[in-house]
Amino acid sequence: MEAGKLGDVCPACGMPRKVFEPYRERVSINRLRLLNLDLHPIAIHLSQAMVIAIPMLAIITHFFPQLYPDVLKNVLIFSLTVFPFTLMLAILTGIVDGLTRFKTLKTPLLRVKIIFSLIILTLSVIMFFVAKNVNNYFLTVILSFLCLAAGIQLGLWGKKLIYVILPGTYPQKRSTKGAKPETETT
Repeated sequence: MEAGKLGDVCPACGMPRKVFEPYRERVSINRLRLLNLDLHPIAIHLSQAMVIAIPMLAIITHFFPQLYPDVLKNVLIFSLTVFPFTLMLAILTGIVDGLTRFKTLKTPLLRVKIIFSLIILTLSVIMFFVAKNVNNYFLTVILSFLCLAAGIQLGLWGKKLIYVILPGTYPQKRSTKGAKPETETT
């Protein structure tokens, strides 16, 4: 928030003006330009749409075979085909984002996210071949729910990265009583 627009109390958190500090950008202009393109969040939303749509489509196609049978089956096959590519895009943009934001991919949280990303990508490829060759909706649903669980976990870990202070260390909570809350304005 711009300092001139801040009243006596922050409209978002309710903290008094006196606890705020001036914000200092810790990212170079070139890195900031790349981060502000929001490539990774956009790519993530593509794969999230697929990971949610696939189990729903598989269940509907299986339990309601008379409901637009050709349309739903083709949409499911299309989704299964596109899903691995959306994941590859999300992984690639995640690597670019990680290197831009943290200058490394070696932080513990980024390593775990990369491993889970590769797991969900592998599951999506297996799911594509299972559904394409066997028409086994039950296995497709199981694999899609595993992808969904991995996607949820990735999102939760990604949420933690929002609060990371460059160059990849984690913010430390103050344990002393009476310490001012760490809040910043711009």
